[in-house]
Amino acid sequence: MVVSYRSSFTVKPAEPTWTGSLSLSEWDQIGTITHVPTIYFYQSSQKLLIDTVITTLKDSLSRALVHFYPLAGRLRWIGHGRLELVCNAAGAQFIEAESQSKLDSFGDFSPSPEYDFLIPSVDYTVPIQELPLLIVQVTKFQCGGISLGFTISHAVVDGQSALHFISEWARIARGEPLAVPPFIDRKLLRAGDPPAVSLPILDHKEFNHPPLLIGQTNNIEERKKKTTVAMLKLTKSQVDKLKNMAANKSLNTGRPYSRYETIAGHIWQCACKARDHKSEQPTALGVCVDSRNRLQPPLPPGYFGNATLDVIAVSSSGELISKPLGYAASKIRQAIMIVNDEYVRSGIEFLKSQADLTKFQDLHALGGDDGPFYGNPNIGVVSWLTLPIYRLDFGWGREVYMGPGTHDFDGDSLLLPSHDDHEDGSVVVAMCLQVSHMEAFKNHFYQDII
Repeated sequence: MVVSYRSSFTVKPAEPTWTGSLSLSEWDQIGTITHVPTIYFYQSSQKLLIDTVITTLKDSLSRALVHFYPLAGRLRWIGHGRLELVCNAAGAQFIEAESQSKLDSFGDFSPSPEYDFLIPSVDYTVPIQELPLLIVQVTKFQCGGISLGFTISHAVVDGQSALHFISEWARIARGEPLAVPPFIDRKLLRAGDPPAVSLPILDHKEFNHPPLLIGQTNNIEERKKKTTVAMLKLTKSQVDKLKNMAANKSLNTGRPYSRYETIAGHIWQCACKARDHKSEQPTALGVCVDSRNRLQPPLPPGYFGNATLDVIAVSSSGELISKPLGYAASKIRQAIMIVNDEYVRSGIEFLKSQADLTKFQDLHALGGDDGPFYGNPNIGVVSWLTLPIYRLDFGWGREVYMGPGTHDFDGDSLLLPSHDDHEDGSVVVAMCLQVSHMEAFKNHFYQDII
């Protein structure tokens, strides 16, 4: 694919906004602190005139940044692996591009290397205080359709907050008022406060590095291995079959396992089989849990920042493979259930007590290998099943496809509602594994549910 970049603009808030340094919470500063990409595709229509589209997007983005002004700021390091957000209205970057390709050439829109030309790249050799937190690229295709690629700093927002911003930006573009204003003060998560003296700290296994392959002393070689991505669809009937498999022969005595617990457990089992682990191989599954409604009191609607935390389920490959799906699902449920108000606040204090946060940050994109690695023998399963990722209308209709940008880290997986059948419970698994493991994984994934 050939993409021509026509212009690049800096879009600043349309009105003066608060300026100053905004303290980040501990959850903002660990895990992924680089940018996260997503992409939307729109078919040609009478309303989709490129000059009008560009004007509408830039004007509405400028107005949206008045409310969501942290995204117009910049990060800066303040020492000891810690960051703060400088609200200075420096603005977001807006790129206009065009391609001679047609939307039809993308087929089913499965992620491909071509996405790299449609989603803004971030040059992490540039000092972090100079990097925009939000970069947008609009690409016009020969057929008249467009793609809208976003990349947003994960140190500033999690998925819930990123989608909140994008959906409100679309409302402004349509001429509608904000539905939910952002709640920007992060003091509710004790951002910038010193460690508490008296709060007990619980056992937080998620802050330990996940297991290594037996016989290895680091994960450097595993990080180097070539990966590939597959988009694996589960129909509603296949999801229901998995849920029945998890319910049968399980220790579960409460509510049925959720879609997430069931599918994540299935992915975990299949990955262990595909990787051909030794029976005694320890393995961890990383679970991303939204704490907004688990805190007491819950965070206010529109809380704008990171309020998710990663917890881990741990087992051995032998146990996961030899036992029924309900066993894997039960391990995942146990990890999720520990996340309550006490646990979240204990985690905050644990991180505040650390001399340096670097070892808790995924710095792979910045050239570092010190952070947590959820590749072989581990897995990470992130859920977008309940996020409002579809029906994004800026005034020219809804997208024909939305998906994650390219992700190339072994063990990364993402659960999305199927775009075409998202109301019936179908699910798409975006799965990244080492090339040598993918075919075996796909065979195991569908083996018992076709």
